[in-house]
Amino acid sequence: MSAADYCPNTQAEIREMLAAIGVNSVEELFGPIPQALRAKSFDLPEGMSEFELLQRLAELAGKNAQKLSSFIGGGYYDHLIPAVVDHLASRAEFYTAYTPYQPECSQGTLQGLYEYQTAICRLTGMAVANASLYDGGTALAEAAMMALRITGRNRLVIDGGISPFSRQIVKTYLANLAVEFVEIDQQQGVTDRVALLAALTDQTAAILVQNPNFFGSLDDLSDIAEEAHGKGALLIASVYPIALGLVQSPASMGADIVVGDGQSLGNPLSFGGPSFGFIATRKEYIRNLPGRIIGETVDKTGRRGFVLTLQAREQHIKRHKATSNICSNQSLCALRGVIFLSSLGKDGLVELARLNYDKSEYAKEKLGAIKGVAVLNIAATFNEFTLALPQDAAALVEKLLQQGIAAGVPLGSYYQELAHCLVVTVTEKRSREEIDALATAMEVALWN
Repeated sequence: MSAADYCPNTQAEIREMLAAIGVNSVEELFGPIPQALRAKSFDLPEGMSEFELLQRLAELAGKNAQKLSSFIGGGYYDHLIPAVVDHLASRAEFYTAYTPYQPECSQGTLQGLYEYQTAICRLTGMAVANASLYDGGTALAEAAMMALRITGRNRLVIDGGISPFSRQIVKTYLANLAVEFVEIDQQQGVTDRVALLAALTDQTAAILVQNPNFFGSLDDLSDIAEEAHGKGALLIASVYPIALGLVQSPASMGADIVVGDGQSLGNPLSFGGPSFGFIATRKEYIRNLPGRIIGETVDKTGRRGFVLTLQAREQHIKRHKATSNICSNQSLCALRGVIFLSSLGKDGLVELARLNYDKSEYAKEKLGAIKGVAVLNIAATFNEFTLALPQDAAALVEKLLQQGIAAGVPLGSYYQELAHCLVVTVTEKRSREEIDALATAMEVALWN
């Protein structure tokens, strides 16, 4: 097959372009590139028609078509997405929208984000929310920066039950801000309260916690919030939005800033993204809230309308005035979030959360009954929990993958002392048959 078959330019056009550049040939054009760096030949197959190519691609893709029963969580979750989410979010007026540099002309976009902010406030119990952030990890980092600004302090106490990915993001984000990080080890999957509260000082800007945490454990944060406030510090809580259908709201526990990842709200896993982060806080901290905030107003004729509020366009990224280095929001993903929540409604969210909880409890009982296996969590859990196994967790996961079961997240890569532990996640998509199959396969893999 010749080069002409892949090049849309005629020989006359090529000569014309070379002349304009001032070289005599294509070889001369690439002359500065050393021969050692040039490909000697390209091993290309014979050309195919479109139909043949599609068949070949389907054949190759079929090699990856093994259907896995996924019990993987750890921050990204395999939830059902109602068809209405794709249908509405794919409409051209949403799907092709970019940053509204004249936002008041984009009333539909602004209304969608206003409704999203309202949904996040109702979900978390907080007074105000912004129009979304990049993801859950960066939202936690932005919340930490808020706490530094609000308190004028430079010390953060970070619970070891927070996702290791989010903890790393926070430390990377704030690496050059002369911040003192105090990380508290977890104990059997829950917060070490004695160590956490002992770390509080008059220079602590905030305590950072996650509920449910990376091990799946749920907690009542009220006492931590009270102790933090007594020292003039804030409580920042990272939460799992689906769990809020059943779990006490972070606002009612005394949290000052609430963040989380919105992937579970109508966004597919998509190999890790994109998603959106949400952040909400008390009304008195609204001017420290990063990113865009959409407000409701009326025009000169009294009609309802929406505007960017409290800041002029990109004011939040202006050098020393910056409240954030995030200059945009994840509008489309956030829109999917509010469509998802609207399609479920309050009762639907409660039902969804209950399904996750009940199925997880069934799995916890089944797996915990296997010889040599114990549930690490001493606290209640939502839809994921941690198993202590009689062998290396990563090795067990590899064995079960061969049977089409993704058994969970082995913890050895994140907590060296927990190489024998596995975080198992059960969403509403996992059936009783899949859970029973996991239990059977795990018992066989451990003891045969």
